[in-house]
Amino acid sequence: MERIGNMKHQVYKEINSIANQFVQDQAEDGAWHYPFETGIASDCSMIILLRTLEMNDEEELIKELVERIVGKQQEDGSWKLFHDQDKGNLTSTVEAYYALLYSGYRNPKDPEIQAARRFIMVNGGATEVHMFLKILLALTGQCAWPHFPVNIEVLLLPDSFPINLFDLSVYGRANLIPFLILANTNFRRRTPKSPDLSDLFLKRKVHFFTEEQEEDARSVIKLIKQGIKALKYHGNLRELTLYRAEKYMLNRIEPDGTFLNYFSSTTLMIYALLARGYSNTHPVITRAVQGLKAMTCRINGELHCQYTTASIWNTTLINYALQEAGIPYSSNMIQKANHYILSRQHLKYGDWVIHEPNLLPGGWGFADMNTIHPDIDDTTTALRAIRSLAIEQVDCRQAWDRGVNWLISMQNNDGGWAAFEKNVDKKVLNLLPLEGGKDLLIDPSTVDLTGRTLEFFGNYTHLDDHHPMVKRGIRWLLRHQNADGSWVGRWGVYIYGTWAAVTGMIAVGVSRNHPAIQKALAWLRKIQNPDGGWGESCKSDIKNCYVPLGESTRTHTAWALDTLISAATGVTPEIENGAAFLTDKKEKKWTAAYPKGRGMAGSFYINYHCYEYVFPLLSLAHFQKLAGGQLLTDWSQKNVT
Repeated sequence: MERIGNMKHQVYKEINSIANQFVQDQAEDGAWHYPFETGIASDCSMIILLRTLEMNDEEELIKELVERIVGKQQEDGSWKLFHDQDKGNLTSTVEAYYALLYSGYRNPKDPEIQAARRFIMVNGGATEVHMFLKILLALTGQCAWPHFPVNIEVLLLPDSFPINLFDLSVYGRANLIPFLILANTNFRRRTPKSPDLSDLFLKRKVHFFTEEQEEDARSVIKLIKQGIKALKYHGNLRELTLYRAEKYMLNRIEPDGTFLNYFSSTTLMIYALLARGYSNTHPVITRAVQGLKAMTCRINGELHCQYTTASIWNTTLINYALQEAGIPYSSNMIQKANHYILSRQHLKYGDWVIHEPNLLPGGWGFADMNTIHPDIDDTTTALRAIRSLAIEQVDCRQAWDRGVNWLISMQNNDGGWAAFEKNVDKKVLNLLPLEGGKDLLIDPSTVDLTGRTLEFFGNYTHLDDHHPMVKRGIRWLLRHQNADGSWVGRWGVYIYGTWAAVTGMIAVGVSRNHPAIQKALAWLRKIQNPDGGWGESCKSDIKNCYVPLGESTRTHTAWALDTLISAATGVTPEIENGAAFLTDKKEKKWTAAYPKGRGMAGSFYINYHCYEYVFPLLSLAHFQKLAGGQLLTDWSQKNVT
C-alpha cells in the first residue's frame, strides 16, 4: 500500500508538471502550435521550389534550411527516415543532394555532397527513388517524364462510372490532380541555377512503375480508358479537362493560400499552374508560397518547413487531456482553448458532401487554416474538449449537435469510420501501380478511427453496445483483430491501433473478459520492456508485423498503459511499472524525437511534438482514477513554476 501511495504522489507531480508546461506553451489565440515534424523532405522541396520560381529574395530562408538538412546527414553520407532504419534512405538522400546543390550554398566538391553521391551511386542511383521524387525530378528538368498510363481525361468520368474522381481519397485527389496536369503536359522548368544530376541516373530511362506492376493494373487502366472513350464532347476534350483540373485546385485554396493546407499538394499546384501558363509572380502562386512559409516552425532553433500545421489536433487533444486530469473547463487555459476550437468548426461544405449530400457541415479539420477539409479524428477530439461547455451554453450546444450529427453520418457502410470521407474504399483502386497507393488512393475504415470514435460515443454521449451504430462498429473491429491479439492502426501502427480498439470497445460496454480484449491485453503484457515501458519501431508498417524499437518511449508507453488501465479493476504490476516509467523520466533523447505517427509506409513518418506530453498526461490521469489518486481539481495557473 505504501508503494502505491508513493506512486500516486509521483504521478500527481508529473501530471502537475505537464499541466504547467502546457500553460507556458499555450499561444495567445488559445491554441498549442507544437511542430508537426516530418524529416527533411519538405525542407528540400521548399529550396527546389524557391529556386525554380527564381525568388531571389528568399536567401536567408534557403540558408537556414540548408543548415538543418546538412545537420541531419549520417556518417555514410545518407539521410534516414528514422533512427533505427537499417541504412540510409535513397530517396531522402537524393532529395537532400539535389536541394543542397540547387541552393547554391554547397557545391559538388564539398565533402558532404561527395559522401551523399557515393551513397546514391552504390544504392542504385536516382532512377530508384520514390515516385513523388521522380515527379519532382521530371518537372524540374532533371530527367525525361516517365510514361504514365492514365490520361488526365479520367477526371471527367461521371459519378455514375464504376471508378471516378471522388472514389479517390481527398488526400489522393489533392496530389494526383496537379500531378496529372504536369504528367499530361510534360511540363519542365529549369533555371540558370539548376544543377546537373544526369550522372545520378545509372539507367537512362526513368519509369514510374515496373512492367509487372503495369500488367497487374492493366484491367483497371483498360476500364478507365473505355470510360474516357465513351465521353461525348465536341470540343477539345484535353483542354476541357485541364481547365476543370485547374478549377478544382483553385476552388479548394484555403485562406492562407495553400491547397488544402498540405505542403505536397500546394507545391504540385504551383508547378501545375506554371504548366497552365501562370507567371512566377502570379498572385495565386505568391500567396501559395507565403502560405507555405507561414507553416514554417523552429525546432531546437532550426527552421523546418512543416508538411502541415497540427494546431487543431494539438489543441483539441491537449484540452480534453487537461480536463481528464481534473482541470475545470472554467479555467482560463481551457476557456481560451475552447474559444479557439469553436472558431475552427467547419461551416462550409467540402468534398465529403459528394458521398453524404444531405448532411450539414459540422466537423473539424487538422490544420490551423483548414475550413473545408474536416476529419473524423479531429471532430471527436474537439467534441470531447467542448462537452462540458456544451452542457451549459446554448451556442456551444449547437456546435456540439452539428459535430455529433456530422460524425454519426460519416459511419461507413461496413460499420467502421475512415479518416476523412464516407465509403471511399473501392479496393480495385489499389491495383493502380502507385507507390504508397494503399495509403494514398482510398480512405477505408481503419481501426484507430473506429476505436476512437466508439470511445467518444461511449464516454461522452453514453451510447453503448445496444445501439445499432455502435454494434456495427464493434463487429467491424472484431473482424479486423490480428491473430496475436493486436490491431494495426492507420496513423500509428500496432500499439496505437490496439489502444484505440480496446479503449473504444470497453467505453461502449464490451466486457473486459471478452476473448478479444483479453487477447489484446496479453499481447501488450508480452511486449512490455524490462524498464516498464513500451516502444515500437517504424519498421512495423514496412514489414506488416509488430517490430519492437528496442527502447521505450513515453508515447508508446502511454498508449499501452492506457489500454491496460481501461480494462483493469485495480493497479497491476504491469500498470505500476508503466506509470513508473513515465514518472521516472528515463526516456533517451533520440526516442523522444522518434516518429510516432505513420504517414505513408516506408516514406513518410511524423513526429508530433505534443505527444510526449499529452498522452502521458491522459494515461496518468486515468491511473489516478484507477488508483484513487489526486487529480488537478483544485489546480490553478498559480501552480506554474
